Amino acid sequence: MAEEIFDIVDEKGQPTGETVTRTQAHAEGIRHRTAHIWVVRENGDKTEVLLQKRAMNKDSFPGRYDTSSAGHIQAGDEPLESAVRELSEELGIQADPDDLHFAGTFPIQYEKEFHGKIFKDNEIAFVYVYDNEVGIDNLTIQKEELDSVEWFDMEEVYQACQPPRDEKFCVPMGGLEIVRKYVKGEC
Repeated sequence: MAEEIFDIVDEKGQPTGETVTRTQAHAEGIRHRTAHIWVVRENGDKTEVLLQKRAMNKDSFPGRYDTSSAGHIQAGDEPLESAVRELSEELGIQADPDDLHFAGTFPIQYEKEFHGKIFKDNEIAFVYVYDNEVGIDNLTIQKEELDSVEWFDMEEVYQACQPPRDEKFCVPMGGLEIVRKYVKGEC
């Protein structure tokens, strides 16, 4: 299988015209783009978010609950088409581009050791909200990427991710804050 190639991007997420391999991007912390899709639903007076439990073989945050669906944007692809593809690949949700609501972007930057190796992440994440009805039993889970999915109260996840963070979760706070504002009609 050929290694993934990403566009190198500026601080706004715009491609510079150069590309980088996935390995090099994460070894050297070179900025690239990702698509983050948050599946949300109303349940009584609460907003719930579907989170995926990352597979134990993932190169970052194995076994922790993360964004509903997320993935790297391949070189030459656009964020929306990547978001539609990720939903289909990871969860089996066949969404139309009009089903995804763009909510904003945020930077992700950290350096951490996983599986005995340093992982340097430097991304601009494009956030989308999917609020069509989703039944967990109807999903087709991509076992290479995730172990399971579960609905969580969004405000409880937000509180659990405040310092000191509950290590059960690895959801990026920047994305969660954008989704909270979107749900409240603030963006």
